[in-house]
Amino acid sequence: MAYEHVSVMLDEAVHYLGCRPAHIVVDGTLGGAGHARAICRKIDPDGLLIGIDQDLDAIVNAREVLAPYRPSVRLFHDNFANLEAILQSLDLPAVDGVLLDLGLSRHQLEASGRGFSFKREEPLDMRMNQEARLTARELVNSLDEQQLRRVFFQYGEERLAKQIARRIVAERRRGPITTSTQLAQIVNAAVPARSSDRRRIHPATRVFMALRIAVNQELERLEAFMANAVDLLNPGGRLCVLAFHSLEDRIVKHHFNFLARGCICPPDFPQCVCNKQQLVRVLTPRAVKPTQAEISANPLARSARLRAVEKLPAPDAP
Repeated sequence: MAYEHVSVMLDEAVHYLGCRPAHIVVDGTLGGAGHARAICRKIDPDGLLIGIDQDLDAIVNAREVLAPYRPSVRLFHDNFANLEAILQSLDLPAVDGVLLDLGLSRHQLEASGRGFSFKREEPLDMRMNQEARLTARELVNSLDEQQLRRVFFQYGEERLAKQIARRIVAERRRGPITTSTQLAQIVNAAVPARSSDRRRIHPATRVFMALRIAVNQELERLEAFMANAVDLLNPGGRLCVLAFHSLEDRIVKHHFNFLARGCICPPDFPQCVCNKQQLVRVLTPRAVKPTQAEISANPLARSARLRAVEKLPAPDAP
């Protein structure tokens, strides 16, 4: 299996996780296992890494990459949204750190054969978990024009969603759309030559992103995870998230800001009645971005945004 162990903002992620010997840390998105390997080095000896990925290829790769740390590694073929159940299976009430890298791995883009990239002739699949039922081919060929438009606009923020959806529906009357390059060509033909976006990104970029997000329910699972993630941290534990587009980053930022706020009563209330407590300290007042040197070496890093928080002790803790 061809995996390049190139991890986006590796030093920054490990720094904000605050990894130390004997820590229990979760890498919720193993990918090429570069982050996981760096974490293992920091928490050794006596630490524990819990590695999770819904892509079985990533689990197989992680077994090899993390072999030197095997006694201190537990791997799970699952989604990070199920972290609470995973910790329960290990009899762990909480952990010292959680990392999520929400981007696609280089392997998924270049070697998985699942149609994540519009640059390759591959089946229109886009499942991160190959045991899942729904594929991008099914969405493209079964959703009506209005539904396709909604997917492209909601998940891809595609301004030309209406034109693209109409073109797809027209083209599929001739036969099913089955490959990544076929879809890319259809989208390309639907985008006017004068569109300013053509000068910045490939016309199919947002459509492919939207389909991938829809197929894998990425935003719904991120929302579900963020809703109770802080409950799975020990006091002083840290949550670090690498997002790669505005929709993900907005969810992370919203939850972090809410967790970092105390009372949310209206300002004209004479006293607090909500009893809301500040649960975390924000470690990144502004999202941390990759350096230009990293972007030059790894173009996949260009849109990365890192945010991190630290769980505060309970108000009545000593």
